[in-house]
Amino acid sequence: MATLRSINQNDLRNHNLSVVLETMMRRTTPLSRADLAKETGLTKATMSLLVSLLIDNRIVREGMPIVQSVYGRPSTPLLIAGGAMCGIGIQINTDGYGYLVLDLDGSAVAERWVEGDLHGADTKAVFDDLDAMLGAQERTLREHGYTIAGVGLALPGLVTEEGHLIVARNLGWEDVDLNEQALMRRLDVIAGNESNMAAVAQLPGYATQRADEGVVGPNGSFLYVSTDIGIGGAIVRGGSLVRGDHGFAGEVGHLSVQMDGPRCRCGRRGCVEAYAGRRAVVEAAGIAHGADAATQASIDEFFRRAQRGDAHVLEVMDRAMRAIESMIVSIVNVSDLDVVVLGGAWAQLDDARLRAMERHVQDQVLARDVVHVRVARASGCARPALLGAAVTGLRCFVDEPLAYLKS
Repeated sequence: MATLRSINQNDLRNHNLSVVLETMMRRTTPLSRADLAKETGLTKATMSLLVSLLIDNRIVREGMPIVQSVYGRPSTPLLIAGGAMCGIGIQINTDGYGYLVLDLDGSAVAERWVEGDLHGADTKAVFDDLDAMLGAQERTLREHGYTIAGVGLALPGLVTEEGHLIVARNLGWEDVDLNEQALMRRLDVIAGNESNMAAVAQLPGYATQRADEGVVGPNGSFLYVSTDIGIGGAIVRGGSLVRGDHGFAGEVGHLSVQMDGPRCRCGRRGCVEAYAGRRAVVEAAGIAHGADAATQASIDEFFRRAQRGDAHVLEVMDRAMRAIESMIVSIVNVSDLDVVVLGGAWAQLDDARLRAMERHVQDQVLARDVVHVRVARASGCARPALLGAAVTGLRCFVDEPLAYLKS
């Protein structure tokens, strides 16, 4: 018989604090101590102790008391306080690299991005520059009283849980031990695929105060499609990322939609990425080629020409949309999901084209009579993966709050 692990007082307190934090952050309106006790099932006495600990550590603050009726005591709302706990997100992409500092209250504390073509860039040089940038930022954060909960790194490739980058073809990086980089060791960075991190950023209240209803709910299930230089994806079920047996689930951009189509960087033919990736559409439209086709300016020009009605650009756009639709239909049929969130370049589609994509997908799914597919734009900043990396860092605090709090 297996030995049962005993739970000590700190384990229980840590769990209860995590539950309280999650409950508060997932709500769009503040809760009082009594409300929290009712929602979590904890006693009022326990809740009073937990809230006092969070207030003493500047994680939670009290709002103005609210008189709900003529009779009874005023209710004091509790709010996530800013200025104490933050997470750092780092992203290395084909068009540059940078970081985002995110407060627990959901506000951006600092952000910096270095533009540039990173295909074939020296790995050590990129990490050393990020290390220097973040060293200065860390000092500023400490001066302002912040505790760094954790650091996430979003990469456009296959990354193991042990911090090994197997391949990032659009960067030209292969077989990279990320732990050899001083930055990774110094900050104990959590590295992951950019699409996975961008998907996590769509979950309201995952590690920051929920600001609105969001595209999906905190326990939502959806397919996230990252449309950048490459096409990536992630599947979320019940508010949790589906990583697969080896952690590589979600490589949707390498689904082939045409067996004899153009050659993809992965070596196969007809991949969605070869039709709908940022570089692919810019080159097909004749706007730019090579490294210039990967710039933000080039994809912005692509959408400007589409808005002006450029016939050739609209033809390229239509072909790319059909490829994305074909991919989505196949995934919906396999996964039985009914919500698709588009992030990156194709989130710029206007409402009419987005609804047209939704209709085309709906018409093709096998269970179309009973399953109604919704296609939506990603919420958040212009770089969802960078936001997701910062959220991943902050989640370290939500999962293990006692490790950061002073009794």
